[in-house]
Amino acid sequence: MVQARARPTTFRFRPRVEPLGAAADALTLGELAARLGRGPLAWLEGWPRGAGLLAFAPLPARAPRSLAGLRALTARLEPRAGDAVPGAFHGGFLGALAYELDARTELGLTLPRDPWALPPLVGGLYVDFLVRDARGATFLVLGEEPGDGRPAVVARARAIRARLARPAAAATCRPAGPLLRLVASAEHARRVSQVRAWIAEGEIYQANLSLRFEREVEGDPLALHRRLLALHPAPHAAFLRFGRGALLSASPELLLDFGRDGEGALARTRPIKGTIARATDPAADRARAAALLASEKDRSELAMIVDLERNDLGRTALPGSVRVEGLARLESYASVHHLVADVLARPRPGVDALACLAALFPGGSVTGAPKLRSMEAIAELEGEGRGFAYGSILALDTRGELVASLLIRTLLWRPRPARGRGAGQVTFRVGGGITWGSEPAAEEAEAEAKGLYLARALDGSGPAGA
Repeated sequence: MVQARARPTTFRFRPRVEPLGAAADALTLGELAARLGRGPLAWLEGWPRGAGLLAFAPLPARAPRSLAGLRALTARLEPRAGDAVPGAFHGGFLGALAYELDARTELGLTLPRDPWALPPLVGGLYVDFLVRDARGATFLVLGEEPGDGRPAVVARARAIRARLARPAAAATCRPAGPLLRLVASAEHARRVSQVRAWIAEGEIYQANLSLRFEREVEGDPLALHRRLLALHPAPHAAFLRFGRGALLSASPELLLDFGRDGEGALARTRPIKGTIARATDPAADRARAAALLASEKDRSELAMIVDLERNDLGRTALPGSVRVEGLARLESYASVHHLVADVLARPRPGVDALACLAALFPGGSVTGAPKLRSMEAIAELEGEGRGFAYGSILALDTRGELVASLLIRTLLWRPRPARGRGAGQVTFRVGGGITWGSEPAAEEAEAEAKGLYLARALDGSGPAGA
């Protein structure tokens, strides 16, 4: 007799909220994260929507391997009436999607596997987390009786307060080998030339090529992430620790914000295209910013991707509701100036956050135009999968609201236990959009500028705390 498969456990999110007080408010979220100890952790610095988030102790549910599986997983967490939750995350899924997620099933593409062979989706359902609001106040949010047998809220709150009151042991992360560039300059130049040839033949209009780097390290990836944020603050910075590694992201790019206003559901994406390295002299830096804003090549690069994102969001939107705001405007970060624009749409009735995410994923600014052909071209030239590089970290809550970053300026860490206690390895990618107007030397310089503070963080340069 065939036994029926057991139904998945249904969990509950009934929030209980209490302020942690001045002692916790005086610490950074990075310091609080260090005091929480090891285990799965999600730290979003200053987001979603302006409130920092530090989540821990996920529910016992295995991460799925597709967006369809993620929809089924999040449906298992039911919201229940409780205290008002500060911030924009009301319990739910926190995790990351790899660039190749659903490429075969949804896009019809056969892409190479990433060299680290990590799963395409990691993360979990969180009902216990800290929120840091815009005023700097810190709140403890705990899910009451979520359904997995964890202790009562009062006991959990007492234990968490005790952990947060104890200073963490000093942690560092230092290099244990040279920074290795895995694509030589001559090969990158050849790839740029090949993309330009395909553009001349009408195959594509733009493709985003990247270079991969690796370095052996020793120590705690959380300490490395705190150093990275001190060097390169970013509006979508995030640290995600999962079973087989960690993501350390200083991303400035928003892939999707799906929420609601007085008129209903609203989806927004904010692609970045057009980059110039910053100068140390203020006058020279202003001149570079002005040059970027005036650059026909960079403005056309952004316009192509904005048009692609308009099309992607338009597939899920009410007719006539897609619009563009701020084309093109300047955003400035530690190492580079960027051009950005916002694309907004009103989703059709019945279209949820994951449907909008599927329409956008992977982001047009890290693929090219047209998207599918550019992804094929990238796979042919790079010769390996990207994994979580150029994927997304996302927060999807019990109300169906979602905020997702695009994983640029991101380090991926994995343990290397065979090399000793604390040994690890880090990899990252940097690159840029190749158009007909691209020159190999300029593309090389742009990639180096984008990777500057990633490399400095790995060198151990700069302060250790955020």
